[in-house]
Amino acid sequence: MLARLALLSLSLPFLLVAAGSGSLFTSSVTYCQPPTELLVQQFDVSYFQVNNSISFDIVAQSVGSNISVSASILFNVYGITPVNVTIDLCSLLGGALCPLPQYTFNGSQSLALPAALGVSNRVPAIAFRIPDLEAFAQLTLVDVHTGEVQACVQATLSNGWSTRQIGVEWATGAVALFTLLVAAWQSTKPHAILPYRLLDLLHFYQTIAASALLSLNYPLLYRAFAANFAWAMGLIASPNNSRLQHAIDTMRALTGGHLANSSSASAVGLIDRKISPWNTNIVTASSPLTQSLLADPSASATNSTPTNLLLAFGALQQLSSVDEVQTVTDDSSNVLQAGIPIYVNSIHIATANAFMTIFIVGLVVVAIALGIAGLFYGSLYAMDRFGWGKEHTRSELKSSYPAYIRAWALRLGLIGLFPIMIFVFNQWSLKDSWLSTLLSVLALLAILAVVLYPVYRTLRLARRESPDALEFNLEHLATHGPLYAQYRTQRYYYFLPLLVAAFVKAVAIAAGQGHGMAQVVVLLVVELALVAAHILLKPYHSRGGDVFSTYLAIVRLVCTGCMIAFVESIGVGAIARVAVGAVIAVIFSIAVIVLIINIFLHAGVNRLWRRNNQDARAPSRQGSADASTLEKGITPHRFSATADNTSATRYSTSASILSHTDRDTNK
Repeated sequence: MLARLALLSLSLPFLLVAAGSGSLFTSSVTYCQPPTELLVQQFDVSYFQVNNSISFDIVAQSVGSNISVSASILFNVYGITPVNVTIDLCSLLGGALCPLPQYTFNGSQSLALPAALGVSNRVPAIAFRIPDLEAFAQLTLVDVHTGEVQACVQATLSNGWSTRQIGVEWATGAVALFTLLVAAWQSTKPHAILPYRLLDLLHFYQTIAASALLSLNYPLLYRAFAANFAWAMGLIASPNNSRLQHAIDTMRALTGGHLANSSSASAVGLIDRKISPWNTNIVTASSPLTQSLLADPSASATNSTPTNLLLAFGALQQLSSVDEVQTVTDDSSNVLQAGIPIYVNSIHIATANAFMTIFIVGLVVVAIALGIAGLFYGSLYAMDRFGWGKEHTRSELKSSYPAYIRAWALRLGLIGLFPIMIFVFNQWSLKDSWLSTLLSVLALLAILAVVLYPVYRTLRLARRESPDALEFNLEHLATHGPLYAQYRTQRYYYFLPLLVAAFVKAVAIAAGQGHGMAQVVVLLVVELALVAAHILLKPYHSRGGDVFSTYLAIVRLVCTGCMIAFVESIGVGAIARVAVGAVIAVIFSIAVIVLIINIFLHAGVNRLWRRNNQDARAPSRQGSADASTLEKGITPHRFSATADNTSATRYSTSASILSHTDRDTNK
């Protein structure tokens, strides 16, 4: 009976967020004080506005003897406390709850709430539609004789709407895969655009994910939005009871690990109570405001279960039972702090498991890449062995294969550099498993070797000879072109500011945990410097490239600047922070859409609607092409059928290089 009344009492806060059709349900349950008199093993409760009813499933037990308590109920939504009442349990059910009975309650119930509460007139309907609702209810049992708190339970509430959607993750991943496939085909030409757009796309995904790793008081809405792009960092969201996370937990335990393991339970219950979704300090008792809302037992409970309630309850996706209700207080060691801990735990990856997750995902990616490279090499060997295809084609493919593979190894290194630096530096700060630390050192050295060696070769060639040598040295261009080929010859070094910026941001994110303001300031300075560099240096071959890259840099700068509102010490209200978080999410989303459109245009989609116009101008097409070639200062040549194809390819590549060189000189 105590458990039933406790649930009915907890249902009261649900009323204040119910004003339209919809439902609310428990997303996490924690003790806000070490349990002594009331133990909760499972607590799933749902409210349905359509008929002002609640349904619940609970396993609870009263273990104290001769305890008479009052129930204090507090409800907090976005930092506002519209309900803080105390109910005298001894006045209910003829005093059957004084003292509390000692037995375990295990079951479910549907209850119709009293109309006297006036639910529909008190709360806006937006509470059922706003994604990632920030609300919690708290039940505190206080001894009526001593005034001591005997039990305290907190439950976060959700309406089922969230900015984190599995469809978004699959869609962004599908775009990245499409870009990868087309880029792999186009990358045979060193100046093809799409291989660089692949880097832009994944780096932008990583920027969005990394923006939620700072020690800031993010609204729940923005944390959920940024989690859509966690996969681009190598943080693959783990399902419940993930074998991968369990294996990492075991490895850490055997190698000196002492930090908390991964959990399949919701991480929101363990978030620091000062930040979203709690937006308050832990409350251990309600104010002495007494109301007799439940004085009439007949008005508060019924055994009837409406058909539409059963249908709605069956359709609602319920959370799994809580394996263990955690105790979270100001002094608890299990509280998740803002930054990396909250972000990774929200996708069921323990803080100490983050690097190892990225490391294993990286190994899988490398294994797949090596498998594809080996398959391609085997195909070339079979073609040469059995004489498939034309001889000059086989010779050309065989000679260009090593440079092609090395160029893609460099691209993979550039993609993985930023997340690996962040979580390697973070791993060093944890001082956990010695094996994880050792592997983090090896991973950092490996990826630095993949990236920095081409950087060294490129800078040395440009210094010893001239920047033009970077374009005329065809072997170097084919191998190390991913670093500089998209920039004008005079701005070949522009990859250096980008690499330095990635390093500084990684250090600020990993080493600056716990110092949100400092992190935002450092990132803001870096992004401002990059915008200035784009505007002043104009590094790209075309004005369109400069405009596009500058736009992305400005988006990063604006969104980073907006995050000042999330600095905890500034104290911006919860509702205002949610509004700012929504604005940032919209700005980032628009930029992603612009990126995707640009990618599809460079993938050749624009040719579909140009084809008809080109066919109409077919007689003049050759003349236009020759005129364009002559305008670039290149004399057109025709090769006979017996000409060496390799020489033709070299001439074609040299002509393309001369074209870019002349264009740079004109600028």
